[in-house]
Amino acid sequence: MKTKRIFLGISIAALILTVILISLRAYYVLLALIAGTLIIGHRELWHLIRRKKLPPVDERVRENVGKSVRNGFIFFTLATAYLMLFFSINRSMNLETIHIMGGLLLSGGIAYLLSYLFYDQAEPKLDERWLKMLKTFLMVAGIALGTFIISVLLHNAISGLFGIEEPVFFIIAVLLSPLALAVGIVGSLVLFLKGLFSKAP
Repeated sequence: MKTKRIFLGISIAALILTVILISLRAYYVLLALIAGTLIIGHRELWHLIRRKKLPPVDERVRENVGKSVRNGFIFFTLATAYLMLFFSINRSMNLETIHIMGGLLLSGGIAYLLSYLFYDQAEPKLDERWLKMLKTFLMVAGIALGTFIISVLLHNAISGLFGIEEPVFFIIAVLLSPLALAVGIVGSLVLFLKGLFSKAP
């Protein structure tokens, strides 16, 4: 019941934000909302068309939604904090608020969508060894992303404070972090697809 209320509250807030963005002619948000609804709710929508009612929300659905909301919220919070820090340091970029909010909403929605698909389909179909490997790849991607953000901030801070071109954090941000992020994302996607299409062990 608690998860249902949280999910309802987040859905209403997202819907209000979506209506505002659409009224400001950010139509890509509407397309993303429709696509996400069809991908996540295809079972529920099919059940509604055939039986004229939604299927019961069981323990599995509640757990999937709860974890997905948590992951989407954490991602949204971190992305917002990073953007606030980035724009407070770099004043040369002049992006409109509508594009920033649209980007945050879409990226948070993608994090929610991937989380839901993972918890709903991939996790039960991977044995313990593959699941551990998937978590390792995800951890590599997360560490690489964090290292990239920290390296960019430190490079800009050192260059700005001391007036020198700092090379170490620049190489980490431009070469090492993107390479590790690519390895983590590709490895995670391969294992995710393996879990998605393989039969249950």
